[in-house]
Amino acid sequence: MKVIIKYLLSVVFVFLLNTFNIYANEIVKIGLLVPLTGEYNYIGKSIIQSSRMAINKINDSKILILPRDTKSDPKETSKIVEELYEEGINIFIGPVFNESLKELSKFKDVIFLSLTNKILNNPKNVISAGINAKSQFDAIKKFQELNELKKTLILIPKKDYKEE
Repeated sequence: MKVIIKYLLSVVFVFLLNTFNIYANEIVKIGLLVPLTGEYNYIGKSIIQSSRMAINKINDSKILILPRDTKSDPKETSKIVEELYEEGINIFIGPVFNESLKELSKFKDVIFLSLTNKILNNPKNVISAGINAKSQFDAIKKFQELNELKKTLILIPKKDYKEE
């Protein structure tokens, strides 16, 4: 599962670079909404490690990731998004769980790249990029269509990775 998350986040960051034109002088801030405490803390920690690896690989100081603990709670997630939104952040990776998506439609000019596999009845500003391969490619296709992208770069490592 760690390999899949690492791969997915690498693809996500490539999309963000392509879509939001990082070549400007301003720093791009991305909120990372993950469970760091509670029953599912291992998922959040794995996502943070994967994000760090992706950022190190991209090696661009104009990207700033702001991880926040959602505690796997929809109300906590909404509260965190509100706080980060007021700070000018409008790109989010997460939340992980579908239950946390329902409150996010009120943030019209924000993009959420959720890591849930469920894609039914999600708000229009949510791209579900789930953990299984089919949901990942469905999310990529939806993202391309919504943003009228004609070209996409997907990096696939030659090396076989083993779960640690």
